Amino acid sequence: QVQLVESGGGLVQAGDSLRLACAPSRRTFLWSAMGWFRQAPGKEREFVAQITWGGGKTTGADSAEGHFTISTDNDKSTIYLQVNSAKPEDTAIYYCAASTSWRDGKYEYAYWGQGIQVTVSS
Repeated sequence: QVQLVESGGGLVQAGDSLRLACAPSRRTFLWSAMGWFRQAPGKEREFVAQITWGGGKTTGADSAEGHFTISTDNDKSTIYLQVNSAKPEDTAIYYCAASTSWRDGKYEYAYWGQGIQVTVSS
């Protein structure tokens, strides 16, 4: 089983930016799509952003343009999520997820990281 290891979380002030990273434990892991999700206490898990192997990018419908930027290294071994101008409402546990299959019009995310805390103070 491939593990997804997140890093880069922590405490930031509103208006600051931060970048999360996700690295699959197996370098040769071939994924179809990588996604970032988040969950705040008492709320449902929310989709944040997705990038496909081919480079297609998607962000959540409620996200302001430019607020989240998803990207990968050139060798696609690490996936990043940049949060620009962080807001207190961005406070949540952020999860990295990987998909190796597509079904019923969606990527199936079967691999999940442990999650990493992001706290934005006002």
